Amino acid sequence: MSELRPRSNRSTMISGIARHGRLRKSSAFGGVLKIVGATLAVILISGASVAGIAAYQLKSNIKTVRLDSETQGPPPQIGAIEGGFNILIVGSDSRAGQGGIGGTLADDSSSLNDVNILLHVSHDQTNAVAISFPRDMVMGIPECVNSDTGDTKGFSTEALNVALYYGGSTGGLNCVVQTVQKLTGLPIQFAGMISFTGVIEMSDAVGGVPVCFNGPVNDEYTGLTIGAAGEYTLKGIDALAFLRSRHGVGDGSDLTRISSQQVYLSSLVRVLKSNDTLGNPAKLYALATAATKNMVLSQGLANVDTMVSMALALKKIPLQRVTFVQYPGTTGGDGVYTGKVKPNTALGEQLIAKVAAGTPFLLAQAGDGQGSQVDPNAPAPDPVASAAPVDNTGVDTISGVRGQTAADYTCTIANTN
Repeated sequence: MSELRPRSNRSTMISGIARHGRLRKSSAFGGVLKIVGATLAVILISGASVAGIAAYQLKSNIKTVRLDSETQGPPPQIGAIEGGFNILIVGSDSRAGQGGIGGTLADDSSSLNDVNILLHVSHDQTNAVAISFPRDMVMGIPECVNSDTGDTKGFSTEALNVALYYGGSTGGLNCVVQTVQKLTGLPIQFAGMISFTGVIEMSDAVGGVPVCFNGPVNDEYTGLTIGAAGEYTLKGIDALAFLRSRHGVGDGSDLTRISSQQVYLSSLVRVLKSNDTLGNPAKLYALATAATKNMVLSQGLANVDTMVSMALALKKIPLQRVTFVQYPGTTGGDGVYTGKVKPNTALGEQLIAKVAAGTPFLLAQAGDGQGSQVDPNAPAPDPVASAAPVDNTGVDTISGVRGQTAADYTCTIANTN
């Protein structure tokens, strides 16, 4: 193998992990929350076995909440949902039940939604798109009722990650759903919220995730230390350190951190779809247990038949049609956008139109060239993971949208500044 493929057996010790932030305040911890939420999306993508193995036993681990959009009675059959189905994955930064990660409950002033990923599966179940919304992207937060106090917060224009706080402990997920629906215009039938301890347990359950780096990383904020360019199998606390890292990758911004994390996500999808994982009941059960122990689901998504149906639909989608993207936005604005992310609504509407129509699309490149780049030593396509060739004849390319497919092998770009 080439020089970009060394393996690391290091053991990174991380102490004093800092919480991402309190209301209206930022720190380095938010990255892990994005990956935890994204991991839930990946689990749904990985196949029927994850949802099916001991499903009824696993269901006992899950807490549920009700969305305003949900109707009485059983959830709809996913194949009957016009336009395909949408699942919003939210990651909370609450310290409750996190074993001290990020600090103690005494320091916990609010719960913020620091991961916001909308997973769309087309009506014909031939493609899936996972859209990440930056936590500091400014948008309209609709009227929300706080489930703890009964107070109603009126409409405001703020960063997305306050929506969970405004909705309260049980109404927060519903408030985030309403916010993302308002921005995208997409109906969200299902939602799930997950805590950040899941990232350690999930990475351990699959035996680690291979991650490529284009150079050395030394992030004093998270404790991430990579001695040289190459591929490293990250698990446990090492995976946590990587997924938290903002200062160590890209240009140090949250946007390039998302691009860096998509290196991990795409690799995780490939690991989950491999025979070594899907053919290993012990790994699958450990993965599903790790996920359900750290989740709160909307009532419709908590239905076992629904979970299995989703997994069956997603299992057959080829890697080339599983796409991870960021909702387009820019930094460096002023006024309400000072220190925040301003959405590029024109490009965003172009992206959402493709998603709503269930039309596959291509990206101008894999990775954004700032937080991630194509792995120059990528292996030849895996005929097992890509069982059927994908025909891109007549498929449009959307320029300016950051992301990659699960079939793209990419490397995290080290921040050398």
